[in-house]
Amino acid sequence: MKPSNHQTISFFLIFNFLLSSFPHLHATAAAGGDGGATTISFATLGRSSYAFDIYAIPTNRPSKEIRLTDGKSVNFNGYFPSSSSLSVLPLFPNRPDPTTHILYITERNGSSKIYLDALYDTPPLTSGSRSMLEFPTESTNRLQVNLLGDEQTGGRVSMKDKPSLVGQSLIYVSTHENPGQPRASWAAVYSTQLTTGSTRRLTPKGVADFSPAVSPSGVWTAVASFGEKGWGGEVQELDTDIYVFLTRDGSNRVKIVEHGGWPAWADDSTMYFHRRCDDGWWSVFRASFNTKDGQLGVEPVVTRRLTPPGLHAFTPAASSNKSFIAVATRRPESEFRHIELYDVVSKKFIEVTRPVSPNVHHLNPFISPDSGWVGYHKCRGASNDGKSNNDLVLENVRSPLPNVSLFRVDGSFPSYSPDGERVAYVKFPGLYVMNNDGSGVRNVLTRTAFSTSWDWKRKGVVYTSVGPTFASESTKVDIISINVDDEDLSYKQLTLGGENNAFPSPSPDGKWVVFRSGRTGHKNLYIMDALNGETGGLHQLTEGPWTDTMCNWSPDGEWIAFASDRENPGLGSFELFKIHPNGTGLQKVIQSGLGGRTNHPWFSPDGKYIVLTSDYAGVSAEPISNPHHYQPYGDIFVIKSDGSGIQRLTHNSYEDGTPAWSPKYTRPTNVEWPSGGSKCSFDDCHWLNISPMKVSSSSNKRQCAH
Repeated sequence: MKPSNHQTISFFLIFNFLLSSFPHLHATAAAGGDGGATTISFATLGRSSYAFDIYAIPTNRPSKEIRLTDGKSVNFNGYFPSSSSLSVLPLFPNRPDPTTHILYITERNGSSKIYLDALYDTPPLTSGSRSMLEFPTESTNRLQVNLLGDEQTGGRVSMKDKPSLVGQSLIYVSTHENPGQPRASWAAVYSTQLTTGSTRRLTPKGVADFSPAVSPSGVWTAVASFGEKGWGGEVQELDTDIYVFLTRDGSNRVKIVEHGGWPAWADDSTMYFHRRCDDGWWSVFRASFNTKDGQLGVEPVVTRRLTPPGLHAFTPAASSNKSFIAVATRRPESEFRHIELYDVVSKKFIEVTRPVSPNVHHLNPFISPDSGWVGYHKCRGASNDGKSNNDLVLENVRSPLPNVSLFRVDGSFPSYSPDGERVAYVKFPGLYVMNNDGSGVRNVLTRTAFSTSWDWKRKGVVYTSVGPTFASESTKVDIISINVDDEDLSYKQLTLGGENNAFPSPSPDGKWVVFRSGRTGHKNLYIMDALNGETGGLHQLTEGPWTDTMCNWSPDGEWIAFASDRENPGLGSFELFKIHPNGTGLQKVIQSGLGGRTNHPWFSPDGKYIVLTSDYAGVSAEPISNPHHYQPYGDIFVIKSDGSGIQRLTHNSYEDGTPAWSPKYTRPTNVEWPSGGSKCSFDDCHWLNISPMKVSSSSNKRQCAH
């Protein structure tokens, strides 16, 4: 008897317990002026079009791929569990033996989870499989087991990543524990014993670990880690080393490789990892060492560069066949990331994904235990099964705050009308308006625009900046107002001269607009007449040789919050300040450690809280394991307006930004684009597009010849 076409169950419901090792989140309610429910929206570059699914191709004849995940939501970073691990887990009682199992991360229903799928009508993923042409391209019968999600971790929201299954233990990354230090990563490796629910932190306190890989024996786990030095603000290659420790309890932790990331085991004494070399190319290396009786040998670790310069090779995967590995590559002649096999004996590459799907990015390979299959994730593209798999204009994200719903908008710089009924946002190069439930999307301006805000008194009037983003003080950028309810959608230019006038925010009485301008050669704050712009009145609010920007006026009219680098001008760090509209009472609200960033403040409807984006939680994964983000960090936080009580709202390895707060509650549900959206319209890491240049080899961390 086969299972029904699609079932999802919680592993922990099978055993009727809840995990007890995660502290309960005590969140302070941050709500509207009358204590009512509210909504926060934010943007994540490219995320709405990811549509990742996990696929596999046989290594001995890479001619046709099978989709292993269900075509719903975002599924990535897969892992083929061994038969020995599956045999000790009573996951599928009274079921026939599945032909395939896949362990993976899924972002669905507003949170990050770890799923184990049993597929009943795919080819068995063994090297002795029959011809691929005899099998369908995906499974139509599956049983999904939710091994780990927020519901089983005391309700605490967190990112999950890079899972492995070792016997009855699930090894994974989670971000549920606050290290208590600003600009420090929350990423750590944990082990959950699935039949008892016992969870152990394997990463030492005060340390962040990424990209865990368990050795074939299950005895050892390797990670990329900053160690005790912490994150230094890197946005391309993290300054990590490779550490190894005992999987059972995290003990016997030893740094075995300096300068490396994304470890992968061939056996208990051979490991592969990637590194960006002094010639500029990302390359895969092999490390050889001795392990015996739970100890690393005294002999020095021997490392050797395997993949040659002339292409980028990274995120290696290894398995029982020691003659080859799988890697992701970016070649100078290609705009796309592909999966290739690399024969470590003949030193030749074998293309895997380019012949099958040449114009799609393929990420993070992994190999089946018998080396017969290589898996990876890619954007699934348009659905061909007649089902609705559209991109989301609004994606519900699980909120840790009571009475506050949280949404990711498929656009940037969202803002809500004073009654909370409508949302304005930009989706380059235009300005759009929609209802708060995602319906009625309209393009109201086709010019390049950024930042939006609504007039408090004049119904339908939206302010925005038109011109290039991230530009110098003298760049022509001006502020306009547009009544989105007018049939002709004509707009009025409010600033003159175009010296980078941006980030308008009107006063609650509707009389004034605060904005930033570079007219003196530095970006400072100004206040102008809301109706007639500069010609109706203008005065400078802040002054100095620094940048004050991203301003927001409080609902009671008493404060203007803004981001500023005034304490370290020009060095890229921004702190959050607030000031009275008359220029008095300047206060620093919060900063993210030394050199950190806190940006895009927005007051809550009652003015008691501020939502913002910050690198306060550092990075959560190796940037090269994701598509392009200008900054591989940035989560949404809420603080009290005096800067106390910081709470993290989003947990992921993307760049979340430009939050806004609505006075009206929107029910937390996903809303699809009626036209299907712009699936797969994201970029690979921009810093992989450029032919590498020779970089300084003065650092002893960039020795790549061996």
